[in-house]
Amino acid sequence: MEIKKEELKQLEIVGFDIEEKERAGSFIQKDKEVVFTRTFQEGVEILPIEKAFENYPEIKEKYYGYSFKKLNKEFPKDTEGGYFIRVKKGVKTLFPIQACLYIKAKKFRQKIHNIVIVEEDAQVYVITGCTAAKETEDAYHLGITEFFIKKNGFLNFTMIHSWKKDIEVQPLSVSIVEEGGTFISNYISLNPVKKITMYPTTILEGENSKFRSSSIIVSYSESYQDIGARCILSNKNTSTEIISRAISYGGKVIARGHIKADSPMVKGHLECRGLIINEKGFIYAIPELETSYRDVELSHEAAIGKIKREEIEYLASRGIPEEEAQSMIIRGFINVDILGLPEFLEKEIKKIVEKV
Repeated sequence: MEIKKEELKQLEIVGFDIEEKERAGSFIQKDKEVVFTRTFQEGVEILPIEKAFENYPEIKEKYYGYSFKKLNKEFPKDTEGGYFIRVKKGVKTLFPIQACLYIKAKKFRQKIHNIVIVEEDAQVYVITGCTAAKETEDAYHLGITEFFIKKNGFLNFTMIHSWKKDIEVQPLSVSIVEEGGTFISNYISLNPVKKITMYPTTILEGENSKFRSSSIIVSYSESYQDIGARCILSNKNTSTEIISRAISYGGKVIARGHIKADSPMVKGHLECRGLIINEKGFIYAIPELETSYRDVELSHEAAIGKIKREEIEYLASRGIPEEEAQSMIIRGFINVDILGLPEFLEKEIKKIVEKV
């Protein structure tokens, strides 16, 4: 199976660099077929998940569904395809790894399983994009991802969604972070979609481990997006920060956040901000904090509102047309700086956001 030139242009919308000049490796799956995988740095493995299980039976035995068992959750079956990414001990990638999950066939139900392993003292940035062809209709995407960040490992994972108004999406993920590990998860959804439901869970198992989640959501008329993040602080000196920005142009957004302190001496903060552009929009913020320990620091803040008229008038007084002024305010609200990306990657993401 091949990817045509016009399809590659669609992949660029979700951050896929078709020239691969500044990438440590690449992966593309179209419908249920893996189109290609490539790696450009020693110590980095990228394989179709079935091939990884074939080459390394111990991987399947040790990791397959393991993170879901930690939460007493049933692992979904009947998956087809997905990627296996492993960054070996002590390896720090020079450039990010990129992966794209692409739907082309009409009414296709894509169900994939991914595993990402960051070994001890390793560091990696991953950009994954999910999108569909223009001719795709009434499709469904289920993406199951298990993350394992080992001792002192570092993973910055950025997911960009660009779907269509008749596609339903359900990402499911569980992450386990060991001692001294850091997991930064960024999510961006800027285009119309029928429905997205996702509530990934991160378990901070090791002391001094950290998790940060940031999401930027734009919702259009007839879109329904129930999106959040959950973190379980399972050991002392663990910390988390969950931040979301939501803009509704008429769609419905449910912004969730849940921090559970299963240990004393932990810190966590939730922050949700929403902006409603027209009266048909709807944003519902649901922050949850949970613990039975006294020696914890958990906090949350939420704010939902509209663009203030005086802000528009201030910019208009400086010769900026009203429509352009509103766009400037919205772009300022969608602050990419919250994603904690390195400069070279931040520039690429800002180009995508500028098109909103």
